This record gives sequence, C-alpha cells and structure tokens, in this order.
Amino acid sequence: MKIDLAGKVALVTASTAGIGFAIAKGLAESGAEIIINGRSEQSVNAAIARLQNEVSGAKARPAIADLSDADGAAQLLRAVTGVDILVNNAGIYGAQDFYATDDATWDNYWQTNVMSGVRLSRGCSRRWSVKAGGGWCLSPQNRRAISRRT
Repeated sequence: MKIDLAGKVALVTASTAGIGFAIAKGLAESGAEIIINGRSEQSVNAAIARLQNEVSGAKARPAIADLSDADGAAQLLRAVTGVDILVNNAGIYGAQDFYATDDATWDNYWQTNVMSGVRLSRGCSRRWSVKAGGGWCLSPQNRRAISRRT
C-alpha cells in the first residue's frame, strides 16, 4: 500500500542516520518534502544528499538544531515553516548502571527524549489549529536509557 503524501511537508527530528533517516526516506518515497534535522550542518547536508541520491525526485531542506534544550527546539520551530507531519525521533541513551547514573545525565535524557517532543508537538500543533486540514504528529522514539543491573 502506498500513501500519497505529495504536497505535504514532514519534519523528522534526528534524521541524519539510522531510524530517523529510514523514516525520512519512507516519507520521501511517498511524495512528502522532507525537513532533515540534525545537530551539525555537515551531517544534515550529507543526509540530504544521500536522500536525494536514493529517492528519485526527493525534495529536502535542512534544519540544524540541537534539541537537548528549549533553545534548540525554539530555534528549530523558528526555522521551519509549512510542517504537515512531525516525527519526533530525537532521543539519546546510554547503557549505564542505574545507581551510577547522575542527575545531570537523567536530566539530559529527559530534556532530549521527552521535552524535545513536547516542545515541538506543542509548537507545530499550534500552527495546525489555525490551518485547514490540521497535521500529524508521530513519536516513535522508544529508547532504553538504563541497562538492567545484574
């Protein structure tokens, strides 16, 4: 089954590699214009080139922002326009001992894995509430932050 997303714009966070890139590629194959997000201009530009090489006719644009804090999310929301589909893919993890993980690490996980999605969903959905047709928000991130203690 092919979903026609022609004319739609999809913002996929953390989409320079891995699952994020695969999601971006699938949306591009369905006709959506893709906003590739990452923390560095180099990785974002490389992902755009790869996407356009792998998907004939793919339209993509960059959005460089570090989503680990509120400023990064605000920067991203200011930089992007016309988003119809938001995929909250940004997430970090590290296999660490529960008892050895300090509060700063927990806060970093929380800010990146939870609050980045909240901030972007809130920002995009405000725009959708005044736009005919609304929008779609997907949050597939399901990361394992702490390993089981044995």
